[in-house]
Amino acid sequence: MRILLVSDAWEPQVNGVVRTLQKTAETLSACHQVHVLSPQNRTTLPCPSYPEIRLTLRPNKAVRECMQAQDYDAIHIATEGPLGMAMRRYCVKHGLQFTSSYHTRFPEYLRMRAPVPLSLSYKFLRWFHRPATRTFVRTETQRQLMTERGFRHLEIWPGGVDTNLFRPCDKDALDLPRPIATYMGRVALEKNIEAFLDLELPGSKVVIGGGPALDKLKQRYPDVHFLGYRHGEALARTLASSDVFVFPSRTDTLGLVILEAMACGIPVAAYPVPGPQDLIIDNGNGAMDENLRDAVFRALAVCSENCVEYASRFSWQACTNHFLQRLVPADDQTTSLGESRDPSSLAYNSTQCRSSLQVPKPASTTLLN
Repeated sequence: MRILLVSDAWEPQVNGVVRTLQKTAETLSACHQVHVLSPQNRTTLPCPSYPEIRLTLRPNKAVRECMQAQDYDAIHIATEGPLGMAMRRYCVKHGLQFTSSYHTRFPEYLRMRAPVPLSLSYKFLRWFHRPATRTFVRTETQRQLMTERGFRHLEIWPGGVDTNLFRPCDKDALDLPRPIATYMGRVALEKNIEAFLDLELPGSKVVIGGGPALDKLKQRYPDVHFLGYRHGEALARTLASSDVFVFPSRTDTLGLVILEAMACGIPVAAYPVPGPQDLIIDNGNGAMDENLRDAVFRALAVCSENCVEYASRFSWQACTNHFLQRLVPADDQTTSLGESRDPSSLAYNSTQCRSSLQVPKPASTTLLN
């Protein structure tokens, strides 16, 4: 099957959305031809106030060239940026079915940076996703919240974690006073990182990652260890050397890093908000509390084996199979490419997240330039 993924978020960005799409494309490529239309190797402009995000120039031309190159059995639009808008326009004009996904709470992020009413941003998002046959969201909590805001045809596409990479190991990558409390992710305003950095905690605080707020936070918090980006094995070993993972965001749709920390045997402390509420079992694999400091201390007492066992339920193959089964044929108005299911059964049961993706033959992933 020829599958087209359209995303305005791609390398060199480093975040949960990009990791999700890359791992999905990689896993699908075991048995399908996967093509990715992204800003990579295209003429782009930096997003105002967020230069890591690149906005594609002439996205309509990119979409036309992509669609003229070959036919696709399924089209998935992952983001609402210039490429996503152009592909949506093309599909509507030519009567093609597509699926879409909602990865970030864009209205809330935009409101932090500009006086744009949430009602206006959500109106745009409802318009964008309305033609999609299905819109994928990350959790049951997010599905409920978006349903209340007028979104329809929502399906849950859960996150995944690479348990071969993220795993318990010796805690020798960080030679710092313990306990070590770590944040990993984008260093940006919407992540509410200062709520973590302001906590009075024993031991050491570590921040892994980069972003637009990094330089400012380095100056404000000289006692915090800002390690910048880590990748691959170095990232996993650094994370596994922590004692507790602190997730201060109140606006994430899931928090893929939560699963990555748990896979390393690191309990997670967070606020009781969507995302953490869907992954954290209080006092089982972490702790949630409106008093984040209390959550940290309670999480430190959690058994690391519980965290590893829980994360093992979220393999990338199982989650990609979930995605594959909910794609729709681009040129068919009535049938589904995946298994039929009761449309009222939208909840995702994490205890059933097991690998079922068969790999009959190797295929390929193509970046469309």
